[in-house]
Amino acid sequence: GIKTAILVGGMAAQKQERVLNRKPEIVIATPGRLWELVKERHPHLSNLRQLRCLVIDEADRMVEKGHFLELSQLLEILNDSQYNPQRQTFVFSATLTLVHQTPTRVLQKKNAKKMDKKTKLELLMEKVGIKGKPKVIDLTRKEATVETLTETRIHCNTNEKDYYLYYFLLQYPGRTMVFANSIDCIKRLSSLLTILNCDPLPLHANMHQKQRLKNLERFAERESCVLLTTDVAARGLDIPNVQHVIHYQVPRTSELYVHRSGRTARAANEGLSLLLIGPDDLINFRKIYKTLEKSEELPFFPVETKCMTSIKERMNLARQIEKAEFFNSRAKQHNSWLQQAAEALEIDLDDDMFMGKKASEQEESQKQKMLKGMKKQLKHMLSQPLFKVLMKTKYPTQSGKLLLPQTSVGISESALGAMSRQQAKKKKSIKLN
Repeated sequence: GIKTAILVGGMAAQKQERVLNRKPEIVIATPGRLWELVKERHPHLSNLRQLRCLVIDEADRMVEKGHFLELSQLLEILNDSQYNPQRQTFVFSATLTLVHQTPTRVLQKKNAKKMDKKTKLELLMEKVGIKGKPKVIDLTRKEATVETLTETRIHCNTNEKDYYLYYFLLQYPGRTMVFANSIDCIKRLSSLLTILNCDPLPLHANMHQKQRLKNLERFAERESCVLLTTDVAARGLDIPNVQHVIHYQVPRTSELYVHRSGRTARAANEGLSLLLIGPDDLINFRKIYKTLEKSEELPFFPVETKCMTSIKERMNLARQIEKAEFFNSRAKQHNSWLQQAAEALEIDLDDDMFMGKKASEQEESQKQKMLKGMKKQLKHMLSQPLFKVLMKTKYPTQSGKLLLPQTSVGISESALGAMSRQQAKKKKSIKLN
């Protein structure tokens, strides 16, 4: 049969070399690790010029200026004068034909070109080395997102995002991906949600590859789970049955919004994308909305305000605990390092040099007692039910195939069900008026 090999960074290079020694017909690789093995002159990669097929996934990102230098070096080898003229080259991306409005400051520069779909594709073809007239197959809608995706939003203050995120995770359990723009934000959310017993799985570039893969496996195995991630997981991941994508911070570009949202509603399944929009996110949100040429405004996600007081109490207490634990941990690390350095240099230190000042045993005991009390209080809060569950029911999908019985608020329904119910009410209200 046909043999395949996977070459990725962060994994043992020796093992991947052994896989290449089997002479696989298909090699799937990240640019960095492939270039490393090409430089080491592995025999199986010695004649890349005679490739029959070259496939570049997420092509627009791969050839973007300032990214994946190794791919540019590989393409130079692949496209020199000795390349196979019969080679077929395929490029894929959900945002290949997505074009931003060129900023005025860029257009004012000498020889600046206004970017359109044709120009973008021509530049891409030139970089990739596709000669002649390529066949372009565009399966994307004008909006760039799939029809089975329900897109929605919540406008709130920045400090309220934690409340709405926690509310959503409790009210609508399932496989949920939460995206943020920075690693620090992911770490903070991971600490908070761990304190609140949500058992989150973090994923970001500062983690070892093995830990990343481990967390992805856990996320794929559990029916109800939350993955907190930066945009390292926005592209190229195919995790089955992701029901919700939450943009804790609005992405900086339309491409990122499309790719993040594309982690759900895959293979004709339905999914929900929720934007948490704070005052700082409005500029990015408007840019995305304009680029994607949305014909209608994004609907607001329904929130049951009755339980928000309890949500806020829990979250505020969790924040206090997280802040205290973070400071204690940081202070201990700093003071320990300072003490070791002083001992090595055989010098005495003033108490003022210690972080948070050098606390007496009594003060330290009092702090721990207070922290223990807050944890006990939170444990009691978490033991109390927030939502009144009357019965379980199927939700009406966007296509309307499943119907929701007429019942009172508090039912355990899906996020899509809640959206459909709100949209139905809105339509009914418009008809009555």
